[in-house]
Amino acid sequence: MDDERRPRRAGPVERPGAFGGKRDINRRKRVQDLIDAGLLLFLERGIEAVTIDEVAREAGMAKGNFYRYFRDKADLVEAVIEPVASTTREAVQDCDVQLREANGRDDAVAAYGQLGNRLVGALAMHPDAMCLYLQERRAPATTARQAISDLATDLDRRTMTLSQVAVDRKLVAVSDPRVSAVAVLGAVEALALASVRNQIQMDPIETTKSLISIVLEGLRN
Repeated sequence: MDDERRPRRAGPVERPGAFGGKRDINRRKRVQDLIDAGLLLFLERGIEAVTIDEVAREAGMAKGNFYRYFRDKADLVEAVIEPVASTTREAVQDCDVQLREANGRDDAVAAYGQLGNRLVGALAMHPDAMCLYLQERRAPATTARQAISDLATDLDRRTMTLSQVAVDRKLVAVSDPRVSAVAVLGAVEALALASVRNQIQMDPIETTKSLISIVLEGLRN
């Protein structure tokens, strides 16, 4: 069933072969070819519309070879967005730690500023994977989209926690931290998606400033 949930694992299947050896290098290349092919097709047509046959064909290999490296399409999607998932989760977690240790608004501003810089860095390093996450995150939850749905839920929760920590430590005054978190996250995602789609022309420095200003709005009021 599409809405069935199961334990996930990060990354493709590991195959035998000495690290750095010819077999290992070839395996890594084939894995990356599948990831690149999947990302290209997912962005063009959406995750649900793309088949494993099409991904394998785009990667220049037989369908059977796909299953040497991934269990299914959900596994491939997880590998495609892994750089975005790990970077954003780590950035938000570090911001949480810094807010809990903040001695005042200046420390809080610095914490949110660092978060903004790291998110923009992820956007610059992985624009296509970030675009896929942003355009699919509000789509219906299915097995193929599980990694994206899990990341979206996790970031929603972590962002609400950041707002609650800021309120509890009297770093920001808002009537409902949950509403503030959802509003800020939505604004950041909208700006990021418009940027990666080239709907707005912004250089990395200006993008950083814009994202930080959105995050810090509550601190300045």
